[in-house]
Amino acid sequence: MNSATKVGAYVVGLAVVFGGAAGVGKIAGPVGASAEKASHEGGGHGGDTGGGHGGAAPKPPGGLQVSEGGYTLVPRRTTLEPGKRTDFRFTINGPDGKPVTGFQPLHGKRLHLIVARRDLSGFQHLHPAEAGGGVWTVPITLPKAGVYRFFTDVQPDGVKEQLTLGTDITAPGDLRPTPLPKPEQVAKVDGYEVKLSGDLAPGRSSELTLSVSKDGEPVTDLQPYLEAYGHLVVLRQGDLAYLHVHPDGEPGDGKTEPGPGISFFAEAPSSGAYRLYLDFKHGGKVRTAEFTVHAGNGGVPVQEPEGEPGHDDQPHTH
Repeated sequence: MNSATKVGAYVVGLAVVFGGAAGVGKIAGPVGASAEKASHEGGGHGGDTGGGHGGAAPKPPGGLQVSEGGYTLVPRRTTLEPGKRTDFRFTINGPDGKPVTGFQPLHGKRLHLIVARRDLSGFQHLHPAEAGGGVWTVPITLPKAGVYRFFTDVQPDGVKEQLTLGTDITAPGDLRPTPLPKPEQVAKVDGYEVKLSGDLAPGRSSELTLSVSKDGEPVTDLQPYLEAYGHLVVLRQGDLAYLHVHPDGEPGDGKTEPGPGISFFAEAPSSGAYRLYLDFKHGGKVRTAEFTVHAGNGGVPVQEPEGEPGHDDQPHTH
């Protein structure tokens, strides 16, 4: 790419299963369709089912659909000015088309919002507030021009499992994609070092351990954050297939130590590049350590930087 690319032409629409059987997923029926209707129309799935009749279709990964089981993520606006703090509002509409007001708590919050630019930079983990009438609101700044994926983790009342819905929000302007950082075992953030041990393995669950240290000393007093000592979000390069992983064990269970190591079990469906984002809390502040991991030996797209490469590290926002 010899010049900056306009955001309007920067759209990616792949669908690959993440966290389930490997293969190509497809959107479950029209936006807002009920789980039953989508299932009859083929390949759809509801909140607690894996497919329609006559053979189990693999369940699409979370975040690739704006609508699942009849529940739909509906932003009030789909364009935000880059660099400007904006009150972003949205609803989760139910099968009847009306905003949902009843949700089960998920790790201490009724709704989680995860944001990342399509090149896997600019990660944010936010917790919107309820404004009434099923409307959720959160102040947010999209730092640079680009197409961003917004993910919501929710479990509406009466639904048996968590749903992850996603939609694209555009920050107009000249886009200069940030090359994916090369794999490193150690990430540094705010004076902390986080070491990654373990590998993502295509098609099977594998253990990842992230160990936190500061000034060369292991951190053994991590603080609980959202009912855990760490939260791990994994996004697949190319389609941003989404996996939100919580650690093995929890604070107060009598066996889980508050650091330095935090262990997770995660599964990659195929070879490729993935970006890992670890949230951890220490000294009263939440920080995010980021890693690039290659699963398997398959080819990984590499983007060559243009001239002097940009850097898109963004602070963790709450």
